[in-house]
Amino acid sequence: MKKIAVALFGAFAGLSMTAGAMAADSFTIDSRHTFPVFEVNHLGFSTQRGRFNNVTGKIMLVPAQKSGSIEVTIDSASVDMGLEAWDKHMRGEDFFNVEKFPNMTFKSTKLMYEGDKLVGAEGDFTLLGVTRPVRLDVKGFACGTHPINKKALCGADISTTLKRSEFGMTKYLPGIGDTVVINIPVEAFKD
Repeated sequence: MKKIAVALFGAFAGLSMTAGAMAADSFTIDSRHTFPVFEVNHLGFSTQRGRFNNVTGKIMLVPAQKSGSIEVTIDSASVDMGLEAWDKHMRGEDFFNVEKFPNMTFKSTKLMYEGDKLVGAEGDFTLLGVTRPVRLDVKGFACGTHPINKKALCGADISTTLKRSEFGMTKYLPGIGDTVVINIPVEAFKD
């Protein structure tokens, strides 16, 4: 009887540890420290940059299973080129067409890890109503305690490159480049 009790306790403890190791950690993106920045060639003379000021999203991480999910929504109208007239043009039909397509979204289909460290994500990016697969590279992924508010926090620098024409954004090609480089500093607090 004692052996059965020890065996049952051991099995229960093993299940508990496995369930804990497989539990997902949920994070909410800190919109005050997450700003997608894009850059594109302008007429062959310079690289112009802009950013989006309003981003929301959720991240679920399960390092023990090398899985999780990322869902991000970018408010297209929050485009910021540093000049109001330019922002207005970017919000119009020639580019982000924010009246018809107020948001861009990314939903992961697969996360990639090296050990317990997130290094990439594959998923579907939707822009102007067109959804295409995109791969994100994740660099500098780190988690810890925020030094000021003492909350658990993860952060990283994310990058990708895409062709705007593949999403139907073709105005002023080839003068304004087709290749768009996107860099995103991301910080997210544990729920």
